[in-house]
Amino acid sequence: MTTEILANEWMNDLLLFGIYLASSLILLYLGKWVFKWTKSSIKVREELVEKDNLAFSFAYTGYFAGLLMAVGSAIYGESNGLLIDLEDMAIYGILAIILLNLSSLIIDHINLRRFSIWKEITVDRNAGMGIIEGANFLASGLIIFGAITGESGGLTFGIYTAIAYWALGQILIVIATALYDRLMPYSLHDEIEKDNNAAGVAFAGLIIAVANLIRHGLMGNFESWDQTLLEVAYETGIGLVVLPLIRTLVDRILLPDRKLSDEIAAQEKPNVGAGLIEAFGYIGGSVLIIWCI
Repeated sequence: MTTEILANEWMNDLLLFGIYLASSLILLYLGKWVFKWTKSSIKVREELVEKDNLAFSFAYTGYFAGLLMAVGSAIYGESNGLLIDLEDMAIYGILAIILLNLSSLIIDHINLRRFSIWKEITVDRNAGMGIIEGANFLASGLIIFGAITGESGGLTFGIYTAIAYWALGQILIVIATALYDRLMPYSLHDEIEKDNNAAGVAFAGLIIAVANLIRHGLMGNFESWDQTLLEVAYETGIGLVVLPLIRTLVDRILLPDRKLSDEIAAQEKPNVGAGLIEAFGYIGGSVLIIWCI
């Protein structure tokens, strides 16, 4: 549906673009305010400008990357008319911001429960932890994007399905990251506590990759709960099996004489480049899986 405000089509499209862009920026600003409110003990300007805290920069940038995906879920798709679009953007945009910040609390208190996360980021300036926290935000944004996009049979039912999908995504992320921690030949907790940035980068890649698969499984028009659960379980299940295999393949091709895990955690100075290669293997693998399904 095309909204006609001005007679000139080009000017009309430009005006609509400006309205949608301004509405999006308002939602992003609201998301920034919610972050500052939920993290009221943290002085953002001080961390970024005065302390030059790289760990906080990673986490803060990840928050906005996740926020962009979350807010984008309220914009994505065909227009239903300007007024309806703005109403949907307001409702789903605010819902997305709330879910994004709830995601952070859930993941922080389950997956990273043994850490004092923001102490690690703001006091110890643990860049590895900052990278993981930023990845958690981005992953949550991807899941929210999948949960909210698509038609779901009306506004009320759409909100219910979005929240249900989001909750399902959180459960799957928790399961996937717990499996990762068990499969690794080193203790992720110990490595992160030792400020091992390489381990943080590799783990962040896994988080984003799994969230990308969940996002793709959740996207699309709602048909039935059974169909949605089947699609998400299918894609996430394939990912949990195939991603470690792709990681092994990347290891053999790019580092034929060394093991990625040794480069990341079995030497005095962890190899951040090796962690980046592993992260690429996971994220690239998730993209390939989506293309091939």
